[in-house]
Amino acid sequence: MKLFHLTVIMLLTLTTVGWGQTKQPRTLDELAVYTGSDRQQILLNGAKAEGKIVWYTSLAAVYQEIIEGFKKKYPGITVDVYRAGSNEVAQRLVSEAQAGRYLADALEVTPEALMLLRERNILKPYLSPDLAKYPEEAKTKADGKRVFWVTDRESYLGFAYNTRMIAANDVPRSFEDLLKPGLKGKMAITAAASSNRVIGTMAKYKGEEFINKLKNQELKLFKVASDGLLDLMIAGEIAATPATFRNGVTVKQEKGAPVAWVPLDVAPTNAGGAAIINNAPHPHAALLFTDFVIGADGQKIMEQFRYGVSWKEPPFKREYVEFGMSVAEYNKAEKQWGNLLRTLTRR
Repeated sequence: MKLFHLTVIMLLTLTTVGWGQTKQPRTLDELAVYTGSDRQQILLNGAKAEGKIVWYTSLAAVYQEIIEGFKKKYPGITVDVYRAGSNEVAQRLVSEAQAGRYLADALEVTPEALMLLRERNILKPYLSPDLAKYPEEAKTKADGKRVFWVTDRESYLGFAYNTRMIAANDVPRSFEDLLKPGLKGKMAITAAASSNRVIGTMAKYKGEEFINKLKNQELKLFKVASDGLLDLMIAGEIAATPATFRNGVTVKQEKGAPVAWVPLDVAPTNAGGAAIINNAPHPHAALLFTDFVIGADGQKIMEQFRYGVSWKEPPFKREYVEFGMSVAEYNKAEKQWGNLLRTLTRR
């Protein structure tokens, strides 16, 4: 009888051990929802076995520092990167998915690209212990507590000016202040998508009739990126713009350039989101790398490059203009904003 009991206990023990082993997450589907206390160790062991992570991103200067920071923390895991504009990254992923070629593991691009990829079923919803510190508006929810992406960086658009060319009493503090006589003929704006978002935000808060009033201020239109316009401002070729990123101005300012930045009623916010790719060939590395980007280490690097982080409140009101939109709704809105921008600068 004792032998029988001992045999039963051994069988139960073996069954329990075997069950636990089969339940240890291995696939992307399992890993993306796993919250056990051994999650970090499982991801690390798996990533070392996989050997590398393939990361697609639209980040500019900071992406190399993110890679180096990850490799320093997790030596032995290679990071292969493809960097391009958000639209180019999105189109590459769509083309790869259509061809059944799954190369990328993780992603960091802007929301309009992420919305397209979500609608094409190219993103894998995931969990991470670091999500807890992010506000709800920074998380694009999937099912349960999983997210399609989380906002891991923010760039704020506002009024930038050459401090030698704009008098202190002419510096605006609101959209309405852009109509000050002292600013007439002194402002410029770019044809970039970021400018469309600023004009769309002005129309949302002040109405399209405000854009008609602003037209009388004789803004000049330049076909350059925001950084290019900032360089023209530093050179004294233009005096000010209502649509430039704070982080770009801050970096130049710290190097001694005569520029400054102020928010207006709200600061339209360009964001970057961290996501996981469906069918990621290196699932452990994909989640480990994304944890790094949205965790303390990655966020510290973002702040060093003067990006805002979404779980810290800036000293002004930020505006996610695309929040809650579908791809079709965003494309329609951006077209309307672009038309308003052309109206604003048309003579």
